[in-house]
Amino acid sequence: MMVPYHLTQGQKEQQLLAKLNELTTGHIESCAEYKAMLEKSGVIQEAISLEGVPFLPVQLFKLMDLKSIPQENVVKVLTSSGTTGQQVSKIYLDKETSVAQTKTLVEVMKPILGGKRLPMIILDTKSVLKDRKSFSARGAGILGFSNFGRKHFYALNDDMTLDIKGLQAYLKEYEDQRILLFGFTFMIWRYVYKEVKDKKLNINFGDSVLIHGGGWKKLKDEAVDALTFNRILREQLGIQEVHNYYGMVEQVGSIFVECSEGQLHAPSYADIIIRDPITFEVLPVGEQGLIQVVSELPKSYPGHSLLTEDLGTIHGIDDCPCGWKGKYFSVAGRIPKAELRGCSDTFQGGVRS
Repeated sequence: MMVPYHLTQGQKEQQLLAKLNELTTGHIESCAEYKAMLEKSGVIQEAISLEGVPFLPVQLFKLMDLKSIPQENVVKVLTSSGTTGQQVSKIYLDKETSVAQTKTLVEVMKPILGGKRLPMIILDTKSVLKDRKSFSARGAGILGFSNFGRKHFYALNDDMTLDIKGLQAYLKEYEDQRILLFGFTFMIWRYVYKEVKDKKLNINFGDSVLIHGGGWKKLKDEAVDALTFNRILREQLGIQEVHNYYGMVEQVGSIFVECSEGQLHAPSYADIIIRDPITFEVLPVGEQGLIQVVSELPKSYPGHSLLTEDLGTIHGIDDCPCGWKGKYFSVAGRIPKAELRGCSDTFQGGVRS
């Protein structure tokens, strides 16, 4: 099953560009702040390539409330994860954008998870879902991915300790079935793997597939890279199949999942561009720079083209050994803070294209 990775880069760009131009026009008409920023930057024109679509720095969503819908149409507010005292991004979704986000996630994950709901263990605590109208990045991730599972079991108690008895009983009940595991990278490492190791617990997840994302920065501090993470989870917890994903609350519809070769892929409704952190020039395949993400989904707010704070490298286009088409890439982590400040200064009061 190849969808949504069946289009070659050329085919995809043609379709995506028309939709992104449409979104730019729509947001200019519906979001006064967005229009003012584009006018100030002198980039109000139809783009003739993906690289020409005007982008906003992702930090703007921490500083401003940007939406292209009336307040009464807001059905959900997503907030980015931030440490205490940090400003968080607020992303406003209407029903159309929210439904499109759920559908897209299903399409993106189908080639890995198939069409059948699997028994599901969420490697997190249920308390993260308390407020159903306003979601943190963690809550939104859990809610989105829980659509792929049934008989959901939350592996962590409210105090972040492992529910050992509950987990062992669940694994015993479903030992003959494939189980879906979902969680956030650093939390899995700290609250699941480390507790199992420290308490010398015998826990084997058996025939399971783990989908995880976010939180690599803290693991890098512990000198744990993706290969180490996968190997240790296989050795200690028996998890055979692991797929990392890259995505952010600020851009619904941009979920980039690892293929069987361990490469992150851009699906047909989203893409990435790599730019020089200083000049913002587009960089060629193989060179590391700032990741820009584009998606055809954000209709309720002007988030269809965003410059992130993450560094990444495109490794190839249309030729990944897994058979999926389009760009495939890796993420190296956040840009160092000093460079980021320079980046923000460049963007004071405007956007770039």
